[in-house]
Formats: sequence, C-alpha cells, structure tokens
Amino acid sequence: MRTESGEVIEISGFLGKTTNNVAEYEGLLEALRTATDEGATELEIVSDSELLVKQMLGVYRVKHPNLQPLHEQAKQMARRFRRFSIRHTLRAGNKDADRLANVAVDRAAGRALDRHRDAAS
Repeated sequence: MRTESGEVIEISGFLGKTTNNVAEYEGLLEALRTATDEGATELEIVSDSELLVKQMLGVYRVKHPNLQPLHEQAKQMARRFRRFSIRHTLRAGNKDADRLANVAVDRAAGRALDRHRDAAS
C-alpha cells in the first residue's frame, strides 16, 4: 500500500490452508482495514485477481458460499471511502504482492500478520 505521501506499508500474513480466492479477499479486507486505520478517504486497489475485481465491480456474481460473506464485508467497507476504485493488473504488474504472498507462505507457522513501513521515497 502506498500512502499519499509516498510511504509504503507492506502487509503479509499466513492464512493456513485456503483457496486462492479466499486469500485474495482476505488481502483486500486487510488493505481496507489498513487504509481505514491510516485515515484514508480515497483508495485505489490494484489486484491481479480478475475474479475479485470483476466481483467487486459487479460484473460477476459471487456464487461460492465461502466468498459471499467476504465479498459483502469488502463492499460495505469500500463504501466508507469517499472514493474507492479497483482495477485488474496482470501478475507481472503486481510483483510486490507476489513477493509478500511468498513471505507469508514461507513463514507458514500459523496465522501471523506483519505490517512493515518504508519511508516515502
């Protein structure tokens, strides 16, 4: 996550055994929580999950019962921002997210959540 001042906040956590789609929603929810905690009023999400993006945009319905409550929670949280947008990028355009996912998988010693800040560049 990049703040308006350019500061980078990195978030990663191990979720245990779950699906990629649940992990994508959990990541979105944590980004929404962090943005809220940081006092953000505008938020742009860039995700390499086409399913997540299209579900959040209302293009695809959320059929899977495991995703429905996560989707509803994300929609409710997104409505709290003055401006919220979400767009898709190819995985190659989301290398930082892939790196953080690998950090979490490598730890794999139970659910843990890390937030890391880098000063604005």
